Amino acid sequence: MAVLTKMIGFVSTSDPRRARSFYEGVLGFGFLSEDDYGLVFDANGTKIRVAKGRKDPPAPGTVLGWEVEDIHGAIRALVARGVKFEQWNLPFMKQDPDGVWMPGNGDEVAWFKDPDGNVLSISRHARKPQ
Repeated sequence: MAVLTKMIGFVSTSDPRRARSFYEGVLGFGFLSEDDYGLVFDANGTKIRVAKGRKDPPAPGTVLGWEVEDIHGAIRALVARGVKFEQWNLPFMKQDPDGVWMPGNGDEVAWFKDPDGNVLSISRHARKPQ
């Protein structure tokens, strides 16, 4: 019997109106509800709760990510909606002009931030032979 069934992602915001505009309008997630404590979105079958009232800085690493089949196509679509992809300029992590890093195992990942500075990612994973 599975104990953990459906995942719910959590991020926080200091500006719920701006967060709703981003998660609903830019990323295209369905808005489900809002209460005094947060907003809830349907991220294509996974719920994301954006908690209201952030006062602390965002976490330093990736907090949410989505797997895509065509990373460059996804980047083009998101850039057309106003998303800016990060270029980290780290010597051990060379990214292509779109911001895609390939860690050497066939995977690809690119990062962007929401309006509160939460780091989000998209990735394409190499399929391993079975």
